[in-house]
Amino acid sequence: MIATVVWGTGNVGRAAIRAVAAHPRLELAAVIVNNPEKVGRDAGELAGLDAALGVAATNDIAAVLAAGPRAVVYAASGDIRPDDALAEILRAIRAGAVVVTPALYPLYDHRSAPAEMREQVLEAIAAGGGSLFVSGVDPGWGNDVLPLLMSGLGSTVDGIRCQEIFDYTTYDQPDSVRWLVGMGQPMDYAPPMLAPGIPTMVWGGQIRLMARGLGVEVEEIREVVERRPLESTVATERMGKFEEGTQGAIRFEVQGLIGGEPRIVIEHVTRIHASCATDWPMPPTGEGAHRVIIEGRPRIEITVQATDEDGNHSAGGNATAVGRLVSAVDWLTDADPGLYDALDIPLRFGTLDRSQP
Repeated sequence: MIATVVWGTGNVGRAAIRAVAAHPRLELAAVIVNNPEKVGRDAGELAGLDAALGVAATNDIAAVLAAGPRAVVYAASGDIRPDDALAEILRAIRAGAVVVTPALYPLYDHRSAPAEMREQVLEAIAAGGGSLFVSGVDPGWGNDVLPLLMSGLGSTVDGIRCQEIFDYTTYDQPDSVRWLVGMGQPMDYAPPMLAPGIPTMVWGGQIRLMARGLGVEVEEIREVVERRPLESTVATERMGKFEEGTQGAIRFEVQGLIGGEPRIVIEHVTRIHASCATDWPMPPTGEGAHRVIIEGRPRIEITVQATDEDGNHSAGGNATAVGRLVSAVDWLTDADPGLYDALDIPLRFGTLDRSQP
């Protein structure tokens, strides 16, 4: 069994604990938390499971890494603390662990990552013998392996569009939603996530990754952003009220230009309530969906909806992204130490739960 640590117990960490506990080759060795109120609580409770897992959460990072875990699922946020996230991930790699995480956006395609960041990771790998695989929570498979797999089903490919369409009514991450994305803020507020260059920093690597898989080079990455105000005050299940006239929806595209045209596009349509921007793409049901469209012959379109934690679509999206990361752990532990991306990791199949009828 591969001793595996889950670092963080938020939206992604809860799903990671469940995924590690269910994996036939992984053993949950420790859970690291930052909140002192979570210290000592059983991992099963923190993950929303009905049964205890016999692993108490701890904030003693040094002790956990000193025990020599073979793998770490780093599920702590890197949105507003990228430097801290990188430092903690490097610490785990230097301890000899295989690390999988969605937290370091520039490393989705490490070949195009900032040289300083990439060099730090490679130095940690050389020093400790660990590895790193970064894939997104958008989810990553929706912006790399799924569109590339679909591209091989037709005779010609003219373009690829990957969409994330979400309503955050039931989402439970107010800091990111209100401050980072700007929902509920005045329309003259500048959301950090939409600042020029930031969408490219976050999603540009996935554009380049898909281009590399298709055997082409991106000449330029262009950003297109739209914002809409709420037409009336709305109340959300977990984040309270959002006032009329404040930002209620955003739509942006990160476009990879090839031959001067946007041929590979990642598009996000995000609302705080279904009543806002109803003329923009909507999920077929519920709060969210991921869609991939292959323009070509034939034209192929697939929409994926995942639910978890009592039918929550945001939780379902997190769980599928985490599943991609956790399922790569055993392959990474068998591979040489290194810095890997989504094109390096082979498709991993699930395991049928034999306990079910």
